[in-house]
Amino acid sequence: MKSIKIYLATGVFLLSFASCVAPPRPPKPPKHPRHSKAKPMPPGHAKKVFGTKSARPFAPGQRK
Repeated sequence: MKSIKIYLATGVFLLSFASCVAPPRPPKPPKHPRHSKAKPMPPGHAKKVFGTKSARPFAPGQRK
């Protein structure tokens, strides 16, 4: 009889603390977006990245 009371008291004690758990918070958005102020890639660098012989297709003033 004494052990039943101990188990019952332990169960009530654990259940009372289990209900106090706060729900998880949603993640906050970043304060400074990394790509908002990014400069465009220069034509010469784009030429090297894509492996072409000329930078003309990547230059904005050279469109036909």
